[in-house]
Amino acid sequence: MARSTVARLTGLSPAAVSGHCGVLLGRGLIRERQETTGPRGLGRPHVPVEVDAGRYLVAGAHIAVTHATLSLMDLSGRIVAEERHPHDVTDPGRVLGGLAERLPGLVAAHGADRTVLALGAATGHWVDPEAGVVVRHPQLGWRDVAVRSVLAEATGLPVHVDSHARALARAEQLVGQAGTRESAVLLFVGAVVDAAFVSAGAVHQGPRSGAGNVAHLPVGAGDGGSSSCVCGVPGCLQAEVSEPEMVRRAVVAGLPVTSFPALLERALAGDATARELFLRRARLVGRAAAVLLDMFDPEVLVVVEPGAGRLPECLAALRAEVAERSWVCDDPEHRVVPSSFTGSVLATAGPAVALGALYDDPLGPWPALPAVS
Repeated sequence: MARSTVARLTGLSPAAVSGHCGVLLGRGLIRERQETTGPRGLGRPHVPVEVDAGRYLVAGAHIAVTHATLSLMDLSGRIVAEERHPHDVTDPGRVLGGLAERLPGLVAAHGADRTVLALGAATGHWVDPEAGVVVRHPQLGWRDVAVRSVLAEATGLPVHVDSHARALARAEQLVGQAGTRESAVLLFVGAVVDAAFVSAGAVHQGPRSGAGNVAHLPVGAGDGGSSSCVCGVPGCLQAEVSEPEMVRRAVVAGLPVTSFPALLERALAGDATARELFLRRARLVGRAAAVLLDMFDPEVLVVVEPGAGRLPECLAALRAEVAERSWVCDDPEHRVVPSSFTGSVLATAGPAVALGALYDDPLGPWPALPAVS
């Protein structure tokens, strides 16, 4: 886009835009394209600028309950490489140390001589991004784990930390659905169930960084046999729809599966029992979605759940539940959407934390960027 267009869209003066572009060009964050003119060669020629995705990368680590995903992303939000390793143990020193040890090999194999600017780390439950600390993650057994300081010391990189729901909400703002930039709710359904809220263009954290704890919303399936939850609320969302509960129900139904990915593959292959389990999940997630839509009235609610992203009947069932239960959402076909990153959610979450920090302050003191006076 031309500098004049940037000035018009941002409200900055042309001189300010030219000055900022000069710094960004000097740092290699943007580049100039070939000079263009208007239709039929009319109009004043201009030199468009765009994000330079060929010089730098951000790295990311997503720490799930059973495994960790390490990935690299360019500045346009494209995943360059990813690898996943199961946890032998969930001791934070071992998990974080293993991520730091594997990162240089991933960069050497896929970095193509590009510089890594920062490392982002994301996980579920309660994360304090200002302190860089995982405050509490019950399934991992983590409490007050100083993720930022441990990874920064081990890698030598600037490290940014956040919850995976907030990270994915930021990714949607930067490179996902256009409708999520100003007002959105993101509902994450995996081994952990949580959410993120976007209002007036900002991802809400709360004064204790605890915003997004929706795991224990009562959704009351009414079909019995669900696992109990530490919250003590019968039929809470996490007890009904989490990945471990899905696997448990599959085994009870006679399916020979031992993991959630195996159950998902059976559903995608057309197994009727597996698909019914995902349809049940979709309906229960739809109940929670209806509550969140009525509480926050966002422009869009993004559902991060593989059934909604990959099985059309599940998304339809989820939207139907919203249509039946929500008082304010009269257009679920457009206001309830699957994640923009279905198939690469975990690989996106970690680097999105670092990419968001870069986009928030690209003119700041990033150590790997050249200084421009």
